[in-house]
Order: sequence, then structure tokens, then C-alpha cells
Amino acid sequence: MHTIERWRERIRQLEAETYAIYLASKDPRVPWYARAIVLFTVVHTFSPIDLIPDFVPILGYLDDLVITPLGIALALYMIPPDVLCDCRARAHSALTADPPARRAYAAVVVATWLLLASLALAFLWRITRT
Repeated sequence: MHTIERWRERIRQLEAETYAIYLASKDPRVPWYARAIVLFTVVHTFSPIDLIPDFVPILGYLDDLVITPLGIALALYMIPPDVLCDCRARAHSALTADPPARRAYAAVVVATWLLLASLALAFLWRITRT
């Protein structure tokens, strides 16, 4: 049980840190090159096009496991400490203030994915039936 609680705490910290970076990327006190690093990291992480394709054994996933954390670390290094402190405080207060709203948001996201999955299955059913 102790290990599960540590994992939950790490997930909460990661969520807060990610949200703080997002808030910092919108702050006018952050230099353009730090914003560029944040943008590159987000685009690389969520892009379906990888530098090294995922089907290449080991190396395909290695670029994701290296570039994303390095991008986050570099962005944290480039964001001015006072801005990062302010954004961390805002992120912490936002994430602890209204859990029901966060649950509602999560429910909307899950419902959207379920709807898209059901539409894809219906489309596949229609194609394979004929």
C-alpha cells in the first residue's frame, strides 16, 4: 500500500509540474526560446511522426523516453525561477481547488473517446459487412 501512495504522489507532482510549465509558457516574462522548447517537447511527444519510427526495435521508443524528459528539464531550466515559482503555486491551487470540475472534464474526455471509438467500430463493421 505504501508503494501505491508514493506512485499517486509522484503522479500528482507530475501533473502539477506539467500544468505549471503550461502556465509558464503563456507568461510574458518567459523568454521566447523557453517557449520554443516547451512547444517542441509537446509537439514531439504527441506527434504521430517520430524522429525514429516506433517499429524500430528499442530505438523507436528510446527517442520518446529521452527527448520528452530532456525537453521538460531544459524548459524548467530556461524558465526564470520567479515565474516558475508563481506558476507552480497557481498550478497547485488550481489542481486542488475544485476536484469535481476536474472529474467532469475527465468524464467529457472519456465520453469523447468512447464516442470516437464507437464510430470507428461502426465504420469498420459497415466496411467488413459488405
